[in-house]
Amino acid sequence: MSRALTPPAGVFRPMLALALPVLAEESLNLLVGYTDWFLAGRFLSGEAPKAAMGLVAYVLWMLPSLFSIVGVGALAVVARLVGAGERHEAAHVSRQALLVGCIAAAVGMIATSTFAATFVAAMQLRGEPAELATRYIRILTIGIPFVMIEQVGTACLRGAGDTVRGLVARIVLNLVNGIVSTGLVTGFGFFPQIGWTGLAIGATSGHCVGGMIILFRLARRQGALNILDASRAWSVDWPTVRRILRIGIPGGADIWAVLTCHLTYAAIINSLGTLAQAAHGLGLQIEAMSYLPGSAFSIAAATIAGQSLGAADQRRAVHGVLLCASCAAVIMTTAGLLMFFWGEPIAMCFTGERDELAIFVGQLLKIVAISCPALGLLMVMLGALRGAGDTRLSLAITLIGLVGIRLPGACLLAWPEVPIPFTSLVLPGAGLGVAGAWTAMVTDVILRSVLAVARFAHGGWKKVQV
Repeated sequence: MSRALTPPAGVFRPMLALALPVLAEESLNLLVGYTDWFLAGRFLSGEAPKAAMGLVAYVLWMLPSLFSIVGVGALAVVARLVGAGERHEAAHVSRQALLVGCIAAAVGMIATSTFAATFVAAMQLRGEPAELATRYIRILTIGIPFVMIEQVGTACLRGAGDTVRGLVARIVLNLVNGIVSTGLVTGFGFFPQIGWTGLAIGATSGHCVGGMIILFRLARRQGALNILDASRAWSVDWPTVRRILRIGIPGGADIWAVLTCHLTYAAIINSLGTLAQAAHGLGLQIEAMSYLPGSAFSIAAATIAGQSLGAADQRRAVHGVLLCASCAAVIMTTAGLLMFFWGEPIAMCFTGERDELAIFVGQLLKIVAISCPALGLLMVMLGALRGAGDTRLSLAITLIGLVGIRLPGACLLAWPEVPIPFTSLVLPGAGLGVAGAWTAMVTDVILRSVLAVARFAHGGWKKVQV
């Protein structure tokens, strides 16, 4: 085999060492939502809790995204520094990232507590589902500082090559959430039975404990990053902050753009009624299982790309990312096949019976299963671009797909009529409901995967200065 086609030594095992703990961590991360869905579906009566859970699932995903600017920038910079052998400076960058994260957490708490009801109304929830969702969000506000530590601290550790501590924190987080939520919803043992509110208290308790575990790890003297190094003060270092934000702002804007478009997309679906809200929410929760390999290998690709470029080894960066993309695509294709053929039985595990909701969700999962291979490539390629600091191009790819394809496509395919904003014009739509909106989502994913692969093949990401 020629040298150009021979993988550099030591890529496969480091990739697995990075990806497998993240895969386990992300799997556990889903358990927060799965626990809430299971308890809401089995122990809380009526469709209102299920409809509220559809929005809560977005909130649980949205909350960590508040700190994406800091997390994306910190991971890229720390990875470059660790690759160059400058761990002392990497620890300093981690401290600065946490300081900026504290400011973001304070803003997030104020915004969440003030505008929770307004946000729920804007998402087209009404009546009891809106009241339940608002109550959940306000309780979850208490845990925002700890979510910040989870996200920013874990990003720094991942940049340093430590993906195990995030897994440990996630295991404990889910144990706390599962015990507290189950106890408070069902009244099991010494817990009082308080129903829906118990779900929010359980999730908040879990995040508080998870954040403290990450903080403890960062503070260890023998850890990958020692943020308590007495040689550097905890005052704000503006050049370092600007370095983090120069990479993090486009990368965070990318994630925020995804979030904003997903929320708009959810509002489009929420306008279709309570059953549509519940089906979309449960379908997304089940579909999220297929994200896990993509998420895990995207983190591995980001770390390998950043550290390899920091060590001036472009060849290792390329082969590492391609290996991550291949693994993600194969595993996510398998996940797609599972959803296509067994989506309805999986949905029945949450609903408890083969009702209208389970059948509806099974139909949606057949649609989204088609995009699983493309989604694997998309997630890994975007992760690699962010790890290399090429966040502006990843933002452009996101906007093209979501704003240009998913949102207008969802309106045209889901609604029977599409009003044009600020005009009296109305376009005819397909009226396919949630199925139409999910078809637009699949189209968007496939297009963005092609653009992301094209950017990676171009190679400009290898020359970005961090």
